[in-house]
Amino acid sequence: MNDVILSRIAEALTWTGRYVERADATSRILDAYLHRLLEDPWRDEDAACRSLYAILGVDAGGQPVDMQQVLDQLAFDALSTCAIEGALGAARLNARSAREAVSSEMWECLNSTWHALADQRLAARRTGPYAYLELVRRRSALFFGLADSTMSRDDSWRFVILGRSLERVDMTVRLLSVRVLDAAHAPDWPTLLSASGADEAYARVYSGFGDTPRVAEFLLLDRDFPRSALHALTTAEECLAALGRPRQDPARRPIGRLRTRLEYLDSQAMEDQLPVLLQDLQAACMASAEAVAERFFPYQGPVEWAQEGARAV
Repeated sequence: MNDVILSRIAEALTWTGRYVERADATSRILDAYLHRLLEDPWRDEDAACRSLYAILGVDAGGQPVDMQQVLDQLAFDALSTCAIEGALGAARLNARSAREAVSSEMWECLNSTWHALADQRLAARRTGPYAYLELVRRRSALFFGLADSTMSRDDSWRFVILGRSLERVDMTVRLLSVRVLDAAHAPDWPTLLSASGADEAYARVYSGFGDTPRVAEFLLLDRDFPRSALHALTTAEECLAALGRPRQDPARRPIGRLRTRLEYLDSQAMEDQLPVLLQDLQAACMASAEAVAERFFPYQGPVEWAQEGARAV
């Protein structure tokens, strides 16, 4: 590490970045699915809800599921870090424990967002969840914008960005995995693009809206789109390199291998290897996160990714 910071602070910063990114990604996914249900009232609501649960690793159970139940579980549950409210609450607690490393504006952003959620939750039950989801997306973007504009490019900033990047790859892989591996409740390609915040960027690159497997190529391989797996892996690797980790570091090695593999993968090979590739991406992120925890947060041992990654409620 170039600047020595306590392992407790490093862990808090990493999980602050992860939880804010998770809240943002979950709000985008919920918003995309809600819009599709409104646009197509004949769509099977139970199948759409099961698809949402599959993306976020939540057991849907055997009973029919409706969107209100999904919102209660994935948006409004303050006790679960799988839900938006729980993730933002955990991000706030982590940021509070690292107040000496985050800027006052970042802390105020998270704190005011947390206190605004209760009113927005009540309003969502009367008028719909769109204002609630929009608030989460706007405040998440503001938080990371403040991180970029108010933090020095030191190790504290790198841990925030490292956490965001690993979570971003994980969410992208989850979205694509449901489309590729679970055809029974699979979302269509336009929904995937919208849930990834990539619909407009994709339209500019390909001069049209996505309804083909080329969407997977865009979300995995596009070098310029910041939410693509390749871009996020590159950012995570740069953070680890700047933290002083050698190339053969167990945290850097798995994501470096996948980043290199993605950079030289052509479209046909990607389509042929897609199911295996998604599994390898998720395994690489898990291995890297465990190695980061073992190296930088040794006082309490590696963070159990399975607990967080499984989105257990």
